[in-house]
Amino acid sequence: MNQPRTMLTVEQAADAIGIGRTTMFALLKSGEVESVLIGRLRRVPVSAIDGYLGRLVAEQHGPSEVEA
Repeated sequence: MNQPRTMLTVEQAADAIGIGRTTMFALLKSGEVESVLIGRLRRVPVSAIDGYLGRLVAEQHGPSEVEA
């Protein structure tokens, strides 16, 4: 059984939203996208990507267009 991933590598997270690895690391460093360390591995929860994209749309289009 193949379940959807809940955690992504930095590269997978960057690819998921169509940005480069360096840009994703900058978003992680600034705290705009949350991540966790599992041992020495940096992982990005899918929910953190969804939250970031939701905030980005809300900032650029306002809440009325997001709800529509």
